[in-house]
Amino acid sequence: MKNNEINQRKTKILATLGPSSNTIKKIIGLSKAGANAFRLNCSHLNEEDLKDYVRKIRRAEKIINKPIGILVDLQGPKIRIGTVKNNQNYLKEGSLFLFDLKKDIGDHRRVTLPHKKIFSSIKKGHLILLDDGKIHLKVTSVKVNEIRTKVLQGGYLKSNKGVNLPQTNIKTSALSNLDKKFASMAVQEGVDWIALSFVQKPNDIKELRKICSNKASIMAKIEKPSALDHIDQITSLADGIMIARGDLGVELPIESVPGWQKKIIRVARVKGKPVIVSTQMLESMTSSLTPTRAEVSDVANAVFEGADAIMLSAESASGDYPVETVKMMNKIAINIEKDSNYNDILSSQLEETPDTTPDAIATAAKTLADELSSPIIVCYTESGSTGIKVSRVRPSQIILTITPIIHTARKLSLAWGVLCFLQKDESDLEHMINLTKKTVKKSGLALIGDKVVITAGLPLKVQGTTNLIRVTTVK
Repeated sequence: MKNNEINQRKTKILATLGPSSNTIKKIIGLSKAGANAFRLNCSHLNEEDLKDYVRKIRRAEKIINKPIGILVDLQGPKIRIGTVKNNQNYLKEGSLFLFDLKKDIGDHRRVTLPHKKIFSSIKKGHLILLDDGKIHLKVTSVKVNEIRTKVLQGGYLKSNKGVNLPQTNIKTSALSNLDKKFASMAVQEGVDWIALSFVQKPNDIKELRKICSNKASIMAKIEKPSALDHIDQITSLADGIMIARGDLGVELPIESVPGWQKKIIRVARVKGKPVIVSTQMLESMTSSLTPTRAEVSDVANAVFEGADAIMLSAESASGDYPVETVKMMNKIAINIEKDSNYNDILSSQLEETPDTTPDAIATAAKTLADELSSPIIVCYTESGSTGIKVSRVRPSQIILTITPIIHTARKLSLAWGVLCFLQKDESDLEHMINLTKKTVKKSGLALIGDKVVITAGLPLKVQGTTNLIRVTTVK
């Protein structure tokens, strides 16, 4: 795959790092294969691991001389049962099963559920799902220290398996004490995005915002049905959205997940927030060099829907072929973006436009670039907001974002269609435009005689003031 094709691919690739990809050489290989940003999963990292990964990514970034985004994914308050006898007990359909706070080893009749707040939140009739939804139980009665259930769908119960409560709104924060520790460390290490797991309500975002204090952007992970009830507010408060289809597919009827994926992408696009589709996109490539046809269609569907980024989990973190998997995802995305229907589909999906000057400027820049056959739209930005506004309208042109701030360039690594260049700060607009024409000409993204549409905000260096649109000719 040619580097210029990777640079001009609109849909971004977020690759998770892990044992299969934890060297500087591998990180460089994944970047050259098409990865734009890297996810660090706190469920499998300790504090030293986190620091080590950030150091390696920043070193790789210097070597390849290209901004690389880092997303730290917080574990969230993951609920697990205690240990069971012999590590295997069969729960038979129709039988009774008990959850309690006792520390005794469990069996086919009962198990420890060491999360006291669940006992005060769960109600009679609620579902309890164990081991990624393999076992289904219905609550028949609730006491202070005891939850009685009936087994609806049986299976073998194993120690320390995860618990999903699709109908229960637990009166607790989405941020555990461990999450707060990792979030503070991530901010200190200068990461670009922090993903908040198991978001249930808008206030969950506000709590993390206090820790981030605008030094890192917040990605809200949508994996609880309760979050869907507040999706508009959550999207407004967060800086980006991740559709975490793993737990979402356990807690919702699995056949409803594709429809929700489309709805969430639409909401994120209307509000101008980057949206990531994640979980099992090329799962079979964890151990195979070839994906299934269904997986290729899944990746293609996310690209057609206009997702900003598509994510690899185990495939790049612990799989046998991390680089090959990124190359495959890159090939699929490029092929779909070349489809003759691609731009028309993206344009028809955007049904609403916010009534603001920056959004109107972004829409006008797209229209003007189409009329003038401009190959690129140039955005000057310090915070990244101008680039994201133009990204929202999904122009057919490459969005060349010029910024003097490396952190902004890294943040935009997850924004659709944005290619970010670092350029020295200029206080005068005309000097900036002349410097940009040289940058554009040198990059090969526009040729002599091409017209280039430029958006910016005046006065310069003031966030959220996108109010200017200019046309210039490359000479």
